Amino acid sequence: MPDTAIPTAPAGSGTPVPASEIARIVAARRDMPGALLPILHDIQDSQGFIPADAVPVIAKALNLSRAEVHGVITFYHHFRQQPAGRHVVQVCRAEACQSVGADALAEHACRKLGCDFHETTADGQFTLEPVYCLGQCATGPSMMIGERLHGRVDARRFDRLVDAIREDEEVRA
Repeated sequence: MPDTAIPTAPAGSGTPVPASEIARIVAARRDMPGALLPILHDIQDSQGFIPADAVPVIAKALNLSRAEVHGVITFYHHFRQQPAGRHVVQVCRAEACQSVGADALAEHACRKLGCDFHETTADGQFTLEPVYCLGQCATGPSMMIGERLHGRVDARRFDRLVDAIREDEEVRA
């Protein structure tokens, strides 16, 4: 019997991952106590998001309702239900960063990227997300692009960081 395909994030190979890959991830963790969160993390790490087609597979394996699985996915802001852009930009929205200009940075980021928080740019390049504390309170406003942390970010530095990524992408194309 052929596998049903589950879509991947655009940052991946572009080819759908077989349902058997989701089943493999679920089977590897299903017997551990509190398996749901580790399974969701593993799927998102593998796919870039939690595909809707994964929900019934997880629910059945853990003897949960689809609503329970969906409720956990939507409760935690870390989990995505749609593919993210190639670069995830997270702007700290915690109080310490707000006190040193994070609100202005957030407004500028939205304008520069042409999208709001929880959205992806039209070209699929960037996804903008709020994050509530990156643990860099002394160097706020802080942000991350992918796995790279940046402190003391103002509008001009934000522009340089984003422009450098765009230029790098153009060179590679």
